[in-house]
Amino acid sequence: MARKPRGAAVNGWLVLDKPLGVSSAQAVAKARWAFNAAKAGHSGTLDPLATGALAIAFGEATKTIPCIEDVLKGYRFTVRWGAATATDDAEGAVLATSDARPTAAQIAAALPAFTGDILQTPPAFSAVKVDGARAYKLARAGEAVALAARPLHVARLALVDQPDADHATLEMTCGKGGYVRAIARDLGAALGCFGHVSALRRLWTGPFRVEDAIAFDKLDQIRHSDAIETHLAPVSTGLDDIPALAVTARDAADLRQGRAVAGAGGDLSEGCDAWASLDGAPVAIGVWRAGLLHPRRVLNL
Repeated sequence: MARKPRGAAVNGWLVLDKPLGVSSAQAVAKARWAFNAAKAGHSGTLDPLATGALAIAFGEATKTIPCIEDVLKGYRFTVRWGAATATDDAEGAVLATSDARPTAAQIAAALPAFTGDILQTPPAFSAVKVDGARAYKLARAGEAVALAARPLHVARLALVDQPDADHATLEMTCGKGGYVRAIARDLGAALGCFGHVSALRRLWTGPFRVEDAIAFDKLDQIRHSDAIETHLAPVSTGLDDIPALAVTARDAADLRQGRAVAGAGGDLSEGCDAWASLDGAPVAIGVWRAGLLHPRRVLNL
């Protein structure tokens, strides 16, 4: 007999402003505790040394996580010039130093090479798998980690401030799999001065923005709130980037049984992902083929 899940059937999205020093897994666990939710997950890991928007899915919203994994994300980060570190951030041991410091004009001139469709080599201390093991575990064990460069789309990379000669603050918009630490490392190398990330904040991830986030410390208050679910965005928020297909109650019943339906999908493209909407509520997520929506995930709301 399957074990009954602990917690309540909470469904929806929470945008949390993750603080410094807390891992994404720890943040999700605290949010799940605060909402007494049976199930929770997140879209897009933030390193413990990063802060900002962490989108947490509860219940049926976890089924929509794959639909927003490829969305663009926005970051603001500060690069510390003059030192390369083992982790490409302020936590790692210093590997090399330089007295050179770039001017604002030199930084701006270097940015186009890191914009558009580029190849990026992830940091050795990253969650990328090498022969089944996480790279950061191998690196911590003292093993040499050689990671292959991977495609990355950088929609925007801009210098927004230069508070002093040692630091520059930039903003970046990029797709899935981007490492801000690698941008800082490679930018420092291109400028001949070395560099690493000294501060990193995620401003948004797809439809989830840090200005709509709740503070991590507020989770203790939410635990005892009478209006706890007012802090949640609808499950359908995670489906903003794919088209909706209006269906009838009969269609919804068929989808829940795994049967394809036509709905009102005359303008959908062959092979595209779409979600079925019954009076605005998501019923299923599927693929549009041969004039029918074929369900892949059914939402029980």
